[in-house]
Amino acid sequence: MKYVVTLNGKRYEVEVSESDAILTSVSNAAPAAPVPAAAPVAAPTAAPASPAAAAVSGTQVISPMPGTILKVNAAEGQAVKAGDVLFILEAMKMENEIVAPCDGTVKQILASKGSTVDTDQILAVL
Repeated sequence: MKYVVTLNGKRYEVEVSESDAILTSVSNAAPAAPVPAAAPVAAPTAAPASPAAAAVSGTQVISPMPGTILKVNAAEGQAVKAGDVLFILEAMKMENEIVAPCDGTVKQILASKGSTVDTDQILAVL
């Protein structure tokens, strides 16, 4: 399985073998562009999760890996601070906290409890 991992602003492509769960290769991916807190992020080229998603602009909270949403800790209209846990994502039997990248107000929640998400899927817009 291949994953893209961002560490200290640099993106790495990591390949892990399922049979032995040992890291098999790491290669540099394109560097992650820094995102200013107040600047809106461009929408990805993939189709939005819902028609309303295209109408909302702002900072996007994106899934770093495929998995299942176990818990949604935020609601539309809620004020959040950078680092607040917005979602709990289960991937490979581990619970991962998906946090707010910046201070703001939740404009839209695009993932619900129990939903399956893919890598780089938009979970919420701040």
